[in-house]
Amino acid sequence: MTTVVVPFGLSVQDEALEADVQAGLSAVEEGLLEATKSDVPFIAEAARHLVRAGGKRFRPLLVMLAAQFGDPHAPGIVPSAVVVELTHLATLYHDDVMDEAEVRRGVPSANARWDNSVAVLTGDFLFSKASRILADLGPEAVRIQSEAFERLVTGQILETIGPRDGRDPIEHYLDVISGKASSLTAVSGRFGALMSGADETVVDILTQYGERLGTAFQLADDILDIASDSHESGKTPGTDLREGVPTLPVLHLRSQVAKANGSASADDRRLCELLDGDLTDDGRHAEALELLRAHPALEQARKDTVRYAEEARATLAPLPDCSAKAALAGLCEAVVHRAG
Repeated sequence: MTTVVVPFGLSVQDEALEADVQAGLSAVEEGLLEATKSDVPFIAEAARHLVRAGGKRFRPLLVMLAAQFGDPHAPGIVPSAVVVELTHLATLYHDDVMDEAEVRRGVPSANARWDNSVAVLTGDFLFSKASRILADLGPEAVRIQSEAFERLVTGQILETIGPRDGRDPIEHYLDVISGKASSLTAVSGRFGALMSGADETVVDILTQYGERLGTAFQLADDILDIASDSHESGKTPGTDLREGVPTLPVLHLRSQVAKANGSASADDRRLCELLDGDLTDDGRHAEALELLRAHPALEQARKDTVRYAEEARATLAPLPDCSAKAALAGLCEAVVHRAG
């Protein structure tokens, strides 16, 4: 049987599945363009800025694969995939403002192209469009999305205020990711299964799968911020590092230095000094990036990524063996590969 490729570098051994996924994702693209229409040309231009920049469409892909455990052509599947992607896109507009990012998906961020106010309001516009589509999917879908949105905002607030009361920074960070990233991937798996009419047990399995995969996906992003070039990640390497956004490699570094109890190496002390200083300076930023790329903390973050991806794969065990299950397992492998 011919191997075919679907988005995110995922190969499957089923042409019928590939055709279903590709058709679904094409419909999602049309839905995104339809949802970002406006009678005001400037609003449409700003709203479509990141849509047209592309992206992995990771969450819609998860919706399409989860829908294979019921009726993959059920009417609510494509709209629910559009909802999760619009929500994700809206958060990117807001994140780039908070992080003062200049590049997103290989193009200037909305805040860099226009200004912060336009970026924030465009994100709000996308949230409103997602809500409008969601209203047609019924009260249960609205409840699911609202709970996920609460988690998403909670995660962002937790990131903003930082760990409190002597809490372990790594545990705090994983809570941040659970809200900011895993909430939407969990909903993606849930919507795909739910809208397809899959059994309640299957819906729960694919929700848990999406939760764990979302964490692995974000941790892989943390590694890419340090280890990749701009071609791989679609943004400037070390963006989070420059902006002082805590990521898992940096948190592991600080934890290891703290445990060294004063006996940290000269390189570790220098790296911490750089991280605590002004990384808007290109020279200091480049030095910090070089030292962190060679540090064992980066490998520890990779191990954590692999662990969450393996947990995601393990949740699939009760599902019947089929091409969709194999493709979902393949997504786990793709995330691990992305983390190097």
